[in-house]
Amino acid sequence: MEETVSRLEEIIAAKGLKLFAVIDHSGEAARVGLRLRDTKLLVFGSPEAGTPVMQAAPLAALDLPLKALVWQDGEQTKVSYTAPSALGARYGLAEELSGRLAGISAIVEAAVQG
Repeated sequence: MEETVSRLEEIIAAKGLKLFAVIDHSGEAARVGLRLRDTKLLVFGSPEAGTPVMQAAPLAALDLPLKALVWQDGEQTKVSYTAPSALGARYGLAEELSGRLAGISAIVEAAVQG
């Protein structure tokens, strides 16, 4: 789990993207006495890529910056994210604009393959 989060952070930095936050859902749950499988959300992006998307579709700001959820499923660490094509469809984005978000797929793939 931690190795996957670290790889994602390294890849995000190497691509020149901004890591806005790492939200430790399971850590916060533990802080208030609740149990949750290991779950962390990485929020990252690029103003150069995301701003034109939000200019064209202001509600896209609900889904931007991009997010990758790293979570423990039994013995497996999984990484989930909303596909750029789904975001494009949700906000009626032109292909050029949804293509600006496509980098998340390569980032997650590189982190998972380690």
